[in-house]
Amino acid sequence: MTWRATGTAPGMPLVAVAHGSRDPRAAATVEDLLDLVRDARPGLLVRTAYLDHASPTLPMALSGLAEAAVLPLLLTEAYHSRVDIPGALAEATARRPLLRVRAGATLGPHPLLVTALERRLAEAGVRPGEPGTAVVLVSAGSSDRRANATIAGIAGDWARLRGWRSVTAAYASAAGPTPEEAVLRLRRSGASRIVVAPYLLAPGHFADKIRRETLAAGADAVADVLGAAPEVAAVLLERYERAAHRHPMLATA
Repeated sequence: MTWRATGTAPGMPLVAVAHGSRDPRAAATVEDLLDLVRDARPGLLVRTAYLDHASPTLPMALSGLAEAAVLPLLLTEAYHSRVDIPGALAEATARRPLLRVRAGATLGPHPLLVTALERRLAEAGVRPGEPGTAVVLVSAGSSDRRANATIAGIAGDWARLRGWRSVTAAYASAAGPTPEEAVLRLRRSGASRIVVAPYLLAPGHFADKIRRETLAAGADAVADVLGAAPEVAAVLLERYERAAHRHPMLATA
């Protein structure tokens, strides 16, 4: 998939904020994704920031900038997007009253992310919409019920759109069913082929755990994480365009 983005002229820097991980594969994947964005929008300054476990932090990434569009590299709205990032931005603008920040939305939900899921399943040998195939859609999971409900909604829409045997939402932490439980239930229900689609941005602890435990439970295939898929880069640039046209977030007295 080759594409070149059009829209806002380069000028307002993009600061992409990822969760962060101790696993170096995660940061490498984020940089690969942002390289796709840079290739699609030559001249656009793109910086990376992390909420935890890695650097630079968001204040570090904003250093030296007069303005920026700040985009969460997060797949659902939950604590990090609702509390951590706004809090960090409020602190940054309070310290630098002339800094103009436009905050963007999380990557998901978005139809292109489902296309990216299908890309990864195809790479694992699974054709989109195989009628006898049951899919387990696995997110990291959250203590925020709204975030988990979003994943369940994506699963339901995907099943109706493609005609899979079923699409079951599962969660690697904080909620149920777990990916292993979902696979075991499907096997007991008579599903002849079960595949797992991780709704994760980057490799790391959760991705490794999901692969190991679902294969042990009887899954027939486990797709790779979304990673540096062109669809994800396209969503990020769409979020950037919307954020760049919002009123800036300024410090108040």
